[in-house]
Amino acid sequence: MSRCRTLCAGLLLAVFALPVTTADARRITFGERDLRQGMRGTDVRVLQDFLTKAGVKTSVDGQYGPKTTSRVRLWERRNSLPVNGRMTREDAATLRGQVATGGAGLQQTTTVAAPTGAATLGPDGKAIAPAGAPPEVVAIIAAANEIVGKPYKYGGGHGDWDDSGYDCSGAESYALNGAGLVSRPLNSTEFMSWGEPGEGQWVTSYAHGGHSFLVVAGLRFDTGYHGGGSGPRWSEKMRPADGFTVRHPEGL
Repeated sequence: MSRCRTLCAGLLLAVFALPVTTADARRITFGERDLRQGMRGTDVRVLQDFLTKAGVKTSVDGQYGPKTTSRVRLWERRNSLPVNGRMTREDAATLRGQVATGGAGLQQTTTVAAPTGAATLGPDGKAIAPAGAPPEVVAIIAAANEIVGKPYKYGGGHGDWDDSGYDCSGAESYALNGAGLVSRPLNSTEFMSWGEPGEGQWVTSYAHGGHSFLVVAGLRFDTGYHGGGSGPRWSEKMRPADGFTVRHPEGL
């Protein structure tokens, strides 16, 4: 019995002797540390709640996963901040201020102006963004222009962003990635549930199980239906959209 008591006492002493980390000793206040994907804690829950209050609906689970990263990216785009999906201490102070003022400071940055003109098609087959287009639209067009003229390649753009050719969803993914709107290549079926339902003001995705394409500022970015040739191209001519699921990135 004496040995048992001695052993139990030793185990209790060992438990109390274990170091207590700062994170275990107290709740971490939002804005006390930079936040990024893979982190978790009370401050992540506050971040998710603040994003919702600032107009970017976010699930509150205390885990900084891919969905929270996506919501932070949207908040960054709306506020003309570098889009990296991270919440720095400086960003946290901005977000906290917006929530404290009831989102009043957000109104000037979240409104996306309706297009005042369509993108134009240059003689080189590349698109020119209209004046006043949101930065995301300019970035999508610039990225799409990088692969204009490359051949159609089944599965192209899905194994590597920089490929020798692209299929429909690979080309669409490449263009959207230029604005940080997708973090990996999606296939056409995945585009059927991507973003928000319906047409966008600036950007609209059309997808079904076998094909997908984009319409950006009035121009179609597609790998077919060009009247000659295949591969990523811009076109002023629309194509029938019967049977396609219509989606758009939130805010655009």
